[in-house]
Amino acid sequence: MPLLVLAASLNSPAAEAPTPAGPGELVVFAAASLREACTALQTPFEEAHPGVHLRFNFAGSQELRTQLEQGARADAFLSADSRQMELAQKAGVAGPEQRFVSNVPVLVVPRTNPAHLRRFADLPRVQRLVIGTPEVPIGRYTLELLERANHVLGPDFSARVQARVVSRELNVKQVLTKVVLAEADAGIVYQSDAQSVLSQVQVLQIPADINVLAQYPMALVVRSTQAGMAAAYLQFLLSSPAQAVFARFGFGPP
Repeated sequence: MPLLVLAASLNSPAAEAPTPAGPGELVVFAAASLREACTALQTPFEEAHPGVHLRFNFAGSQELRTQLEQGARADAFLSADSRQMELAQKAGVAGPEQRFVSNVPVLVVPRTNPAHLRRFADLPRVQRLVIGTPEVPIGRYTLELLERANHVLGPDFSARVQARVVSRELNVKQVLTKVVLAEADAGIVYQSDAQSVLSQVQVLQIPADINVLAQYPMALVVRSTQAGMAAAYLQFLLSSPAQAVFARFGFGPP
């Protein structure tokens, strides 16, 4: 169903009225990994829609979904995985979804590479590994790829790696920050996040037969008071110019 058609159906008079936004303000709840790309796309969208101002809330997708369920004011939800979007839909706070970009996890180490890692298979020898919590998309993707690694690198690979975990973070930016600050010997983040700090980390690719593809869905928030403009924003994210910006920040096509 086209997004512009969805706008009319989602702006239901039966829905409880949310807290009013400021004049022309569009509130977007977006996964933390989208911060750089969405910020870069803010000005082009606002210039094409005079009088509209985008206000972002960047956090872990599970945190954003919880906020929406608790009645937080928003117009659009951009999630880093389908699970959080499905939960938001079941709770009645998000409308039908559409995928708009993809991403892949990578292994990052500090520039000094204290554990002397050369490939993903070396991961069990690190002393301090940081990953996402199982509730956050990057954490779920990490557990999934470690399970896949058991079939390639040995049945105990995942257990050996998880024995090295010293911290599980609530969003991917927190994982990345600990690696950048050398508070961890390695971390698993998205390709797009690693690309934003290439001068501060080394990136080791995860083999394709082990890795997973992260699909990002977007949807209108059911309680939005600006469903038409929110739909226009989601349509904008699918446009060729916006997709080119996402690609520049390390994202793939949906």
